[in-house]
Amino acid sequence: MGEVNGAHAILATLAQGGVEVCFTNPGTSEMHLVAEMDSVPGIRGVLCLFEGGATGAADGYGRMTGKPASTLLHLGPGLGNGLANLHNARRAGTPVVNIVGDHATYHKALDAPLESDIDAVAGAVSQWVRRTGCVGDAGPDAAAAVAAAGTTAHADGGVATLVLPADICWSQGAAPATVVPVPPPAPDADLAQVADLLRRGGEHTVLFIGGAVMRRPGLEAVSRIAAATGARVLAENSPARQERGAGLPGTQRIAFRGERGAAQLAGARHLVLAGAQPPVTFFAYPGQPSSLVPDGCTVVDLGGTVAALQHLADLVAPGVRPVPAPLARPEMPSGALTARKAAAVIGALLPEGAIVSDEAITSGWWLPSATAGCPPHDWLTVTGGAIGQGIPLAVGAAIACPDRPVINLQADGSAMYTLQALWTQAREGLDITTVVFNNASYAILGMEFDRLGTASVSGGSKALFDLSGLDFVALANGMDVPATRATTAEELAEQLRTAITEPGPHLIEAIVPAEESQA
Repeated sequence: MGEVNGAHAILATLAQGGVEVCFTNPGTSEMHLVAEMDSVPGIRGVLCLFEGGATGAADGYGRMTGKPASTLLHLGPGLGNGLANLHNARRAGTPVVNIVGDHATYHKALDAPLESDIDAVAGAVSQWVRRTGCVGDAGPDAAAAVAAAGTTAHADGGVATLVLPADICWSQGAAPATVVPVPPPAPDADLAQVADLLRRGGEHTVLFIGGAVMRRPGLEAVSRIAAATGARVLAENSPARQERGAGLPGTQRIAFRGERGAAQLAGARHLVLAGAQPPVTFFAYPGQPSSLVPDGCTVVDLGGTVAALQHLADLVAPGVRPVPAPLARPEMPSGALTARKAAAVIGALLPEGAIVSDEAITSGWWLPSATAGCPPHDWLTVTGGAIGQGIPLAVGAAIACPDRPVINLQADGSAMYTLQALWTQAREGLDITTVVFNNASYAILGMEFDRLGTASVSGGSKALFDLSGLDFVALANGMDVPATRATTAEELAEQLRTAITEPGPHLIEAIVPAEESQA
């Protein structure tokens, strides 16, 4: 291929580097990239009505494939609209390549209305940021972005952002480039020393796991180590992707509430990190510690590579087999629907191979135990705590794995952040079942307000947590997604069976009371 314009070189480089999907909400500065999409085979463009939908979908795609999707975003405001779900992707270690259009190089000095400091905004959520300065660099810069998205110290990848001035895209003189992968990092700890520590004091050791370790090879290695040494196993509270269910080793997550997390770690003298960072509380509270690591506990970091963990298992547990979870589903409940009963219905019906996008928040406290013994499935959570992830994450997962059912378990308040992604589900014909837990409140905020211990929720304060009046059936139907409403366990079971069986997107509005948290 001879010289081409910058837009073609960038897209061809992405395609050659394994990027197959571009989640986009483009604008004027990106029109040359849009125009070149038809001339570059291998890249599927997916339109999203809001940039937070595009970035959340790229996150879901990357979590399920282990390779980056790209986003195509319009200038600084477009990147800003997608920032919350890029924050979640960063915390998840998801490989994502952001392509952000900018004004032509000669236009920037004029301070046009959409001018902003894109590089600064991108730096808040990206492990790699570059601005292409000349058309000859378009292909190499795109290759560097794909390579940078593929590797971080503790996970599968990260967010890489390439800023492209419009004149770079429309100018001739570019050529596609080849992506050179970045080698994975070496383990952070001496495995022989860690093995000796486990042999001498396994019963006082906690293996704290996350990242890629939450999939079958890592879970089986951890299970072997625990069975041989007596070490306890805890997982991070919000894993990016956990393979779980019958036939896989189960693991308990550290609790959301700091005091419960501290109780889970009590007595630990050694904390071995594998794909996770030292546990801390989500927030600071007056008079309470922020770190959950017990006083005097030593911390050893194995890094995020599963191979190192498997080697460690071979050192301390030769011949020991992992302990799988048995097949066990909850009994089907009946009567007026509650979040606890809804979890039981989901556990009774969750199909084998399902991908669960979990943003149920306070309505989801009972889901882990209700689904632990279901047939094997994947569980995706809100790693960075920025809500509005669940619906677009399901979009990306469904595009990544079109042969698998996707179940989005969704809180009502956070659903409203990126509800537009339902339209993309309908447009793309994605097999996604969304269960919205409608308790007509920001229940998580009420819980946190109560924890302050200084005031009660009443009057104007209470109104700030009130979400009454939302009609998710009407909202879904308005975006061409079939929807139903369930007020009893029997109705939810019937509607969930139908939604799982029929192809395409469906939404079920589950009316539940705001119950006391069990976090």
